Parts: sequence; C-alpha cells; structure tokens
Amino acid sequence: MKARNFTRLIVCVLIISINSSISAQNSFHQLSFIAKNLEWKGVAVEDEDYTLWGASPVIGDDGKVHLFLARWPEKNVDPAWRKSSEIAHYVADHPEGPFEFSDVVLKGTGRDTWDRFAPHNPEIRKIGKKYVLLYIGNTDYHQPPHPANQSIGMAIAASPYGPWKKVGKDGLILNTEDASKWNYKSGNGIVNPSLLVFNNRYYLYFKSMGPSGLKYGLAIAEDIEGPYVIQDKPVTANNGTLEDGVVFYYNDSVYLLTTDNHGHNTGVVGGGTLWKSQDGITFDIKDASVGYLRLPEYYDGYDPEKVVKIYGSAPKLERPKILMMDGKPAYLYGPSGWNVYGDERTVCYVFKINL
Repeated sequence: MKARNFTRLIVCVLIISINSSISAQNSFHQLSFIAKNLEWKGVAVEDEDYTLWGASPVIGDDGKVHLFLARWPEKNVDPAWRKSSEIAHYVADHPEGPFEFSDVVLKGTGRDTWDRFAPHNPEIRKIGKKYVLLYIGNTDYHQPPHPANQSIGMAIAASPYGPWKKVGKDGLILNTEDASKWNYKSGNGIVNPSLLVFNNRYYLYFKSMGPSGLKYGLAIAEDIEGPYVIQDKPVTANNGTLEDGVVFYYNDSVYLLTTDNHGHNTGVVGGGTLWKSQDGITFDIKDASVGYLRLPEYYDGYDPEKVVKIYGSAPKLERPKILMMDGKPAYLYGPSGWNVYGDERTVCYVFKINL
C-alpha cells in the first residue's frame, strides 16, 4: 500500500511539474494582432516546374503587386535551395493574385564570387524612387564550407522589371569577416536580410551566429548602398532558434516577425514570433507574442490525408513576408514544405490581415 501511495505521489508531482512548466512556457504567449486577424486566401503563386520558397511583395508604380521569389527546378528543398536557387519576379493586379511569371532577376554567377551559387532569401523594398532587392548567396553549396560561407547582397533598379544593378563592386554588403563583431566567422554566415528606413537611417536586420547561438542582428547605414555597420550585440533575446525575419513599422513601434520552428520562443512549434521594439535595437522576449499559428488553424479545408509532405516535419508557414498598405500590414505571404492541396510542388500561400 505504501509503495502504491508513493507511486501515486510521484505521478502527481510529475503532473504538477509538467503543468507548471507548460504554464511558465506559455505565460506570455498571447496571440498577436496578426495571428488573430489572418484570413486564409489560398495560393498566391504555384509553378509545376519549380519548387518555390519565399515571396516578398511590393506595390509598383504601375499599381500592380510584384512578388520576388526564390525558386529551383529540383523537387527537393535541400540541398537544391543552396545549389540551384534563382530569384524570379511574378506579377498580379491584386495582392491575392493570381500571380504570373514575369522574369528571372538573379542567378548565381558561376564564377569565383561571393554569390557564385544560389541567390536566395529575397526581400524587395521600394525606397523613394528606387526598388531595392536584398538577397543571399554562397561560394560553395557543399557542406562544408556551407553554410558558413553565406553573405548578403543588394541590387537596385528604377523599376520592378529591372534592369537590376548590383551595388558597389559586386553587390556584397554584409559578411562575417570583421573580427571585432559578435558574429565573426559565424557558423551559418549572415542571412535572412530585412530592411527598414528608421530615424532617417537604413536598418538592416539579419540572422547570424554568435557565442550564444543564433540571433538576429542589426547593421546600420547612412546611405542605402552602405556601408552597413554591424552593431555591437544582437537585437533579439530569443530562447532558441529563429529565422526568416521581416521587419516593419506600425503604430509607433518596430516589429520583427520571425519563424519559431521549434517552439522555443512561443511554445507553438512551427508558428511565428512577433517581436516588438521602440528603438529598433532591443527586442525583448517579454514583449513578444505569437506571430501566427500553423496552417490548419487557418485553412478550413485542411485534410491530413490529402497533404503532400515535401519538406519539414509540420504544416508550418516559412519565410513570412508582409505587404504594407496605407501604413499597416495588409497581407502575409509565405511558402510551406507541406502542400495542403495535395500537389507535388511547394507553393506560396497568401493571407489577408484584417486590421
């Protein structure tokens, strides 16, 4: 009897411990204004000949919506993304599509340059009369030296249709070769760029690795083409991994929307984290909220028997990108490794943000 009571006591202690851990983990995990107001609109871009990954939007002077995507012909995601990715341009009359292919913007040079292979992680911004395209590239897709050999570049055009000119000598604006910086010789290089004009300067956010793991960092420039100076420390106080950030300014705050693939920051595995800052330099986890949930939470027709699992372990949104309209976030775009409609290629989904 004593043994049985002792066993019951142990079980009760374990249950209380687990529940306390869960409560502590979820104590700040409120749904953000984005997560609470997302409306599923379906597929923005699909292409039976390409795997699609990421979709960065901008409204052009022609009134059309322009998406800049990473794509490659192979059906696999890895290693194709680091070997064969190119940046392509798609156009629609409406944010919800349908989007049609327009042109290829960037390919790997195939030469002895920092972006010999796989332009990837596209982000497009319209700043003044210029269209600014950020991207990453690598010198060798084999592991090693990849992923430590990834760097960030920039190209500029007067029109979303081009022609595009790489800034400076070869487009390179950020790498991890400065021994005085926190991310010197980062194990994953420097990736996931996102740009914001703030306080009359150019704030370039990026993911990189330092002594305390993967963090988001910030480089600031006085001119759009740089030089960009990496700040002394990371800007995010994240509990675990994060990536694919997009920055925007709304309601007197700077927001950084990142993925939370393992749920270390919000408790939602495969969700997103919405970070908030007043100065654009410090993003404290106590001010963070759930950026978005997984796809089945928004798509009423989700059928696990129909889904085709191309990449990843969960039906999650990746590479989130925001379209701003009238000063507020209006649409969210992103790909997934799971095709909820049962097709064999990845697609880019679109959500309306009803604010």
